[in-house]
Amino acid sequence: MAASDTQTPGALDGVYVLDLSRILAGPTATQMLGDLGATVIKVENPKTGGDDTRGWGPNYARDHEGQPTDLSAYFMSANRNKQSIAVDLSTDEGQDIIRQLAARADIVIENYKPDGLVKYGLDHATLCKAHPGLVYCSISGFGQVGPNRDQPGYDLMAQGYGGIMSLTGDPDGAPMKVGVGIADVMCGMYATIGILAALRHRDQTGEGQHIDLSLVDAQMAWLINEGCNFLTSGQVPERRGNAHPNIVPYDAFAGSDGHVLVAVGNDAQFARFCDVIGAPELGTDPRFVTNQLRIENRDALIPDLRTRLARLTKDDILSRLRGAKVPCGPIHDVAEALGSDQAQARGTVVEIARDDVADGHVRLLANPLKFSATPVRYNRPPPRFGQDTEAVLATLAPQKPQD
Repeated sequence: MAASDTQTPGALDGVYVLDLSRILAGPTATQMLGDLGATVIKVENPKTGGDDTRGWGPNYARDHEGQPTDLSAYFMSANRNKQSIAVDLSTDEGQDIIRQLAARADIVIENYKPDGLVKYGLDHATLCKAHPGLVYCSISGFGQVGPNRDQPGYDLMAQGYGGIMSLTGDPDGAPMKVGVGIADVMCGMYATIGILAALRHRDQTGEGQHIDLSLVDAQMAWLINEGCNFLTSGQVPERRGNAHPNIVPYDAFAGSDGHVLVAVGNDAQFARFCDVIGAPELGTDPRFVTNQLRIENRDALIPDLRTRLARLTKDDILSRLRGAKVPCGPIHDVAEALGSDQAQARGTVVEIARDDVADGHVRLLANPLKFSATPVRYNRPPPRFGQDTEAVLATLAPQKPQD
C-alpha cells in the first residue's frame, strides 16, 4: 500500500499538536493524531540525540551507503506524520520556543516525571493558565498523585505492577510480559481518546483542561474480565497459558504438525466441534453439555481433546471446524501475518517515500482505521532527528536581542 494523497482532507485538519513525549506511550498518541490530519511538532533533546528509541536497534533504515541512520524500526513504529525539532528545554531560548509553540497549539502532550517541567515554566498549570483553551495531557508511570508518583514508568514495570504479567504465561512457568509494549501502546490509545474528548469539550465551551494519565492506571483498566472476575468473586485469577477463564474449550491445541486455535463460544458450537473431530459422545456427556459445566470439568475435558486433536494435522483440524462453523484459526508468525492475503487486502503495510534511505521508502504498519470521508493520511515518513528545526523556528516571532 502506498502513502495516501496529501490533499485528502483529514478529520483533524487544522489541529496543532506540541509533542514533548518520547519512547512509546506519548508517541503512539501523537502518531494517531498525525494520522488523522493534525500537525504534530515533535520536540527532541539535542543533548541526547533525540528520542531514546532512535538508538533502540538492532534494526535501522539504512542510507544509500548501507550505513544505519537514526531511524530505528522501534522509532519508526510510532513517529510518522510528525516534524522533528531539536530544542533544549533547559535553556531560556529553548523555553521561549516552547512557549511560542504552545501559544499556537491546541494540544500539548508530555511524559516527563510529575512536576518535571515546573522548573522550566512549561508545566500544565503554567501553560493552561496562559492559554485557557489548551488541552494538556501528561503521561507518567503512576500518575501525578499517589505514593509511587515519582517512580519511573516503563512498560515492563507497568505490566508487573498492574497485574497483567500474573495472568500471562504457562501455569507452571514464570510470570510473563506480553511480547510487545502493550501497556505503553494502550496508554497511548487512552491518551488519544481523552485528548479528543477534551478537544470536543474545548470546541463547545472554549475551556481546555489537563489530562492526567498513567501507564499503571491504563493497564489496570484493561484487566477487563479478569479484573471484574476478581472484584466479583474475591478469587485471584491465575495464569492459564492460552486458555480462557470463562470459556471452555478456548485454547491453542497441538495437531500432529503444529498448533491451531480453537474458540468454542457456545454449547451448540461445542456439540458440532465434538462431532467433526470424531468424539460425538463428548458433546452429550453430562459433564460437558454447558459452558459452566465445561469450566467446572476443564481438567477432565481438555486432556481428552488434546489427545484426539493430536492425531489430526493442522489443516485437517481447521478444515473440519470451519466446515462446521466452529471458530478456529492458525497461529501465524509475524511474516505470515503481514504477508497473508487478508493483510494485503486490508492494506496492513504502508510504504512512505524517504529519499535518504536505501530503498527510497520505509515500510510501516498501517493505521487500522478505515474512514469513508476522512481517510488516514501518510504524509510524512518518520523524521530524522531535528530535520524540521529550521523550518518550524522560521515561523516563530523573531527573538529579542540580548542586552
